[in-house]
Amino acid sequence: MSGITIRDVKTILTAPDGINLVVVKIETSEPGLYGLGCATFTQRYLTVASAIDDYMKPFLIGKDPQRIEDIWQTAMVSSYWRNGPVLNNAISGVDMALWDIKGKLAGQPVYQLLGGKCREGVAVYRHADGRDLDEVEENVRRFMEQGLRHIRCQWGGYGGSHACASPEHSQPGAYYDPDAYARSVPQLFERMRSTFGFGIELLHDVHERLSAIEAVRLAKQLEPYRLFFLEDPLAPEQLDGFRMIRAQSATPIAMGELFVHPQEWVPLISGGLIDFIRCHISAIGGITPARKLAALSEAFGVRTAWHGPGDVSPVGHAANLHLDLSSPNFGIQEWYPFSDRMREVFPGAPALRGGYAYVHEAPGLGVDIDETLAAKYPCSNDLPAWTLARLPDGSPARP
Repeated sequence: MSGITIRDVKTILTAPDGINLVVVKIETSEPGLYGLGCATFTQRYLTVASAIDDYMKPFLIGKDPQRIEDIWQTAMVSSYWRNGPVLNNAISGVDMALWDIKGKLAGQPVYQLLGGKCREGVAVYRHADGRDLDEVEENVRRFMEQGLRHIRCQWGGYGGSHACASPEHSQPGAYYDPDAYARSVPQLFERMRSTFGFGIELLHDVHERLSAIEAVRLAKQLEPYRLFFLEDPLAPEQLDGFRMIRAQSATPIAMGELFVHPQEWVPLISGGLIDFIRCHISAIGGITPARKLAALSEAFGVRTAWHGPGDVSPVGHAANLHLDLSSPNFGIQEWYPFSDRMREVFPGAPALRGGYAYVHEAPGLGVDIDETLAAKYPCSNDLPAWTLARLPDGSPARP
């Protein structure tokens, strides 16, 4: 179909489950033809909305929505400075919406446009936490009973829940003790393996809570427990530390949740320093760069494990799954459950059955939005407490 242009661009802000979500809706000159994309940057959602409404919208009006690659490339450099999480998310919302439109025009799900299925369902992992080891064990068992074979185990949240003796008048924050946390993780997996054996895949998220040398020590200590992967052991500012980890440990490493620039992931992938790439797709600019990242990773034997927490809308989760279905080097997908309320706001949201996630088999991404219902759940401009991480003496730390 020729002659179609972008007629309007809308930003929809909603929080059905109390998590701020940003959705982009691109309307075309063809009546009833529109696309949806995820631009969720929960902690700075108003800034992303401004980038879309004030800059991306006038940039897009009148353009051909079928020219996805051209729009992505020109949008990325239209501000001259680029590769930051705010503008990347704004571009992502647009990019996913354009792929949604492309699929609807073709009458095909997006995965067909990416080469077709490599698998019928997408294996996922869930998050089993607990205040003590008994509670972690109980949650792991519950997920196993639901058919999951990949489970991420945490003990007391990211960084653990160990008491910290802080100086007088210390500033407020989410305090954690890196040393106590590092010593607790091998205990956690000793308990899980002794209870459940090796017939289930176990994962762990360091969430950047350790120094490079401490991450090396932990990765070595975890080798007997054969983790599926150890996630985000270092902050993006400490990429050189991955050489130390790889040189001394055979524990598989996943990295990339906070990446926003290709020069963060290219050295790790080409250098054989990680085993899984797990970027937040909207933070790197959407489906267009993610499919290229998946292809780059395949060339170096790295598998995908896209970030899939609660601060990804069902539209973004669907984008993850379309990539997962069509990528030969898919590894695993993080999964966050949708409430009934979320499914009412987002008809066609992906479904989980027996440890596998499935897209809604419809043209495009398969997810719609009820804008009237979405408006009933406004976002809240409150910063999450966990992002203000502090060491026992009160020093600011990486989350």
